[in-house]
Amino acid sequence: MTQAGKGRVVVESDFGGQDDVVALTAVDGSRHVGPFRVVGQGLAEADSGAPAIASALGGAVRLTTTNEDAHTLGLETDVMWDVGLMGTLVAEARVQAANLTTKRIFFGFTDIAIASYVPDIEVDIGVGATATLTLTASDICGFILDSELTAGTAWHSIYNGGSTTGVTASATNVLSPVHTAGEWQVLRVEIDNNGTARFSINGEVKQTVVGAASTTVDMKAFLAVGASAATIATLDVDYLSVSGNRDWTA
Repeated sequence: MTQAGKGRVVVESDFGGQDDVVALTAVDGSRHVGPFRVVGQGLAEADSGAPAIASALGGAVRLTTTNEDAHTLGLETDVMWDVGLMGTLVAEARVQAANLTTKRIFFGFTDIAIASYVPDIEVDIGVGATATLTLTASDICGFILDSELTAGTAWHSIYNGGSTTGVTASATNVLSPVHTAGEWQVLRVEIDNNGTARFSINGEVKQTVVGAASTTVDMKAFLAVGASAATIATLDVDYLSVSGNRDWTA
């Protein structure tokens, strides 16, 4: 039953004034930037992390991987979002990449476990190669950009686990405009309580998928960049916001 109180759960940050998460020597789950946990295999090396960008007005961080293939650096919430009970879920981020080579980027929701604190885009979520998306996670709904896809500079919608079968032919899910290196874009994914998802870029809805997400599986929000070769991959993040209706049944 709905109760009197704050009806919307919001987790967000403009990344102003937080400690730099850099030069770590071990992977663990105690590192945070604002309210978001910093995770990924990249934390095992001293040349990666999520440092603040000193020149960014209003605050921003740079997700930075190690120079190792398939290593990821990301920001996540807990597994705390339920589409059926809390929809419409909304995840929004303003991001830019300095280059679009040898990297993968994911942004959205997924059910992958957080126990190890080392979620990887390729192993745990999904990966692109030429014209095919491999949907690794049983439940996923968001954006992916993969330089190894035929449309390697374009965002693609990626989803799995809902009543609509996830598409693996990447050309079907190409979204425009493409991401231009060094330019900011706003990504937004919304999931209604019936599992319908909308994928927006710069305020314009680019695709709507009925039944894209499960209405019963709990998920987390996740934004990450991964290296697809032995080179450092980075992603700048101006802000990250995740919200959903409060579950008054809990």
